[in-house]
Amino acid sequence: MKRELFDKNPLLKLSFDFSLMVIEYCEQLEKNKQFVLARQLLKSGTSIGANSMEAQNAESKADFIHKIRIAAKEAEETQYWLWLCEYSPNYPDCKLLINKIEEINKVLGKILTTSRKKIVTS
Repeated sequence: MKRELFDKNPLLKLSFDFSLMVIEYCEQLEKNKQFVLARQLLKSGTSIGANSMEAQNAESKADFIHKIRIAAKEAEETQYWLWLCEYSPNYPDCKLLINKIEEINKVLGKILTTSRKKIVTS
């Protein structure tokens, strides 16, 4: 994997760094035997970056939008799991992850808005 790919693309950098943070947080959850949320969070939290990466090789603008939309759905699901962690007793602090997922949601929203405008004006 080439790190410069991530350095040139803010979404890929954000989502990759977030995935690493999610992995670390889920390891904490598993140490605490909080397996159910750990598995759900790990799947959705790392899927954001995987779908964003896949979108970089989209076959068309519509395919790109579709893949980014999937990443956005995964981000919203991840935010939900993080909220559960935040409000559940005896769960490790996840405020930093919540801040990061909000940032990712904003970037994904902006990409979708901009991409849709380009299709409409094309």
